[in-house]
Amino acid sequence: MKRIFYILLLISITSFSQEIALVKYSGGGDWYANPTSLPNLIKYCNANINTKIKAKPGLVEPNNPDLFSYPFVHMTGHGNVVFSDADEKNLRNYLTSGGFLHIDDNYGMDEYIRKELKKLFPKNDLVEIPGNHPIFQKPFLFANGLPKIHEHDGKRPQAFGIFIENKLVLLYTYECDLGDGWEDPEVHNDPKEVREKALKMGANILNYIFNN
Repeated sequence: MKRIFYILLLISITSFSQEIALVKYSGGGDWYANPTSLPNLIKYCNANINTKIKAKPGLVEPNNPDLFSYPFVHMTGHGNVVFSDADEKNLRNYLTSGGFLHIDDNYGMDEYIRKELKKLFPKNDLVEIPGNHPIFQKPFLFANGLPKIHEHDGKRPQAFGIFIENKLVLLYTYECDLGDGWEDPEVHNDPKEVREKALKMGANILNYIFNN
């Protein structure tokens, strides 16, 4: 199963068009937050790091077999997250077979998502990713790790990960809010340099997935 998935994933990555998706989860949280973020990130990456990602991201539920069609899926929101048994099984298979999940706390998601991740990988703790990890090195250098985009509680931004066989398969960004930085400029009125930092970090994430 894993070998077949890696072959299909390699084909999708090296073909003319790639595709990424937003995760529609259960629990009542606003999975639909930041509607312009992924389209803007795609546009930025296609223009700046030579990706060929379809302009419109997909939408997929955690228990849907279509999850395996995407090398990268993204989750965000402000509130509750609940993974059913079917969600957990499918997500676990996806992540252990070569898929990648980025979860971006849009402020208020933290207490809920941590519990669900512990159920998803009970033997794998979330660990903070150091600034010298490749995901912070190229194509844009973030020597101090994850950049700060929105204040939230004023804490330092942190990138946490789950590693399977020493490979990063899940990235959880906290006290940062990359997705807000990817949104249209008029949504949050962030300065251009702040949006640029967010988009560059997003480009690093996609570059890491497509080249590792």
